Amino acid sequence: MTASEHLQGLLDLGLADLTGVRAATLARHASALPHEPSTTLAIHPSLASPRQLAPLLSRAGKEGFVVEDLTDLEQFRDIDGLQVPDAPLYLVHDIDRGDDLRNWSPNEALPEITARGRTPLTLNEGISWLLQEPEHLEPGSCFMTIGTRKRTPKGLDTRTPALWISGGTGRDGKERKGAPKVGWCWAGNRHTWLGFASATGRST
Repeated sequence: MTASEHLQGLLDLGLADLTGVRAATLARHASALPHEPSTTLAIHPSLASPRQLAPLLSRAGKEGFVVEDLTDLEQFRDIDGLQVPDAPLYLVHDIDRGDDLRNWSPNEALPEITARGRTPLTLNEGISWLLQEPEHLEPGSCFMTIGTRKRTPKGLDTRTPALWISGGTGRDGKERKGAPKVGWCWAGNRHTWLGFASATGRST
């Protein structure tokens, strides 16, 4: 699919209304992108934040959401070393969910991803991917987006964003069981059901 075809799917989900940017303007940005295989159209946080995009996610008829205790999500940014284009829409190449890295911690996974010549997905990129290819969020096979972290005076906050499926427990509420969920995990913890999404690069 071309970037323009990917964009049409996002427009059908309400991206223009969400961002307040005319569909024709977004279409011009998308049409200027090259037609390259194995690419995903990414939405830059300057166009729409993760909190704005999360409700566009859907699974089994249930709307996506951000966990209640991630009140400072807007303070999370791209980690150092990522070459994220300064453009409202851009391309991400050859995304992989990172299933082979399940049961690794974020601290362990990041150097491994880098050693493979790949780049970790940001949270916006992970959401963008699922908006276009929702089948990649499966029970027991979800993923972290460790290209996005929060900086503190002492370094990086120990929370790492992740995308998974709500079990409908705790503050999620029973009514959200099965819904796509933007949550977080500790950087030193391992989870058997969370991989680490990555790509080979980004371009405009």
